[in-house]
Amino acid sequence: MELKEAIFSRRSIRKFKPDPVPGEHIYEMLEAARLAPSGSNLQPFRFVVIRSEKAREQLASATLKFVTEAPVVIACCTDLTAMDGRKERMKELAESGAFTGATMGKVNPADYADRWKDSNAIPAYLNLNTAIAIEHLILRATDLGLGTCWVMLFKQKEIKDLLDLGEQYAVVALIPVGYPDQDPGPRPRLPMEQILLKEI
Repeated sequence: MELKEAIFSRRSIRKFKPDPVPGEHIYEMLEAARLAPSGSNLQPFRFVVIRSEKAREQLASATLKFVTEAPVVIACCTDLTAMDGRKERMKELAESGAFTGATMGKVNPADYADRWKDSNAIPAYLNLNTAIAIEHLILRATDLGLGTCWVMLFKQKEIKDLLDLGEQYAVVALIPVGYPDQDPGPRPRLPMEQILLKEI
């Protein structure tokens, strides 16, 4: 499937066939997420794959029912300590040649210190990077003939307790995955002239 076809055919699926999802498909989805870009190459995204029926049933009290009816649920998380490794990640980028030929000038981190003064700024930044990885995962799932749905309606503390996740992790989304048992049409979208503010 071409990327354009995956983008155009992707739908939020809320009804799944009971057929198991092959392990190699799950790996392919996670690999697509792993290759997603992230600011300063921080790669703050972490995943928990929930496959057993027992584990999915335990999630039922903490999220929407249809989520746990999918044969696989992927808890997409952010490692909130990822900024601690920023210097190392930047060094890796430089050594890989990522900045070769780029006109960047000398970057002085102090010039951008205000960016992180708001206590919510760093978690928001890290979560945005995780969101990019989630979209890669979802598009690869579509390419593999699987259905997914981006779900953010869940009880954070209860999910973290059930998955035994430490304080350094925040669950960003639950992604049910399976073969679709429905074929919904395109969803309404705003026209281009409404989302394109201007060209200058």
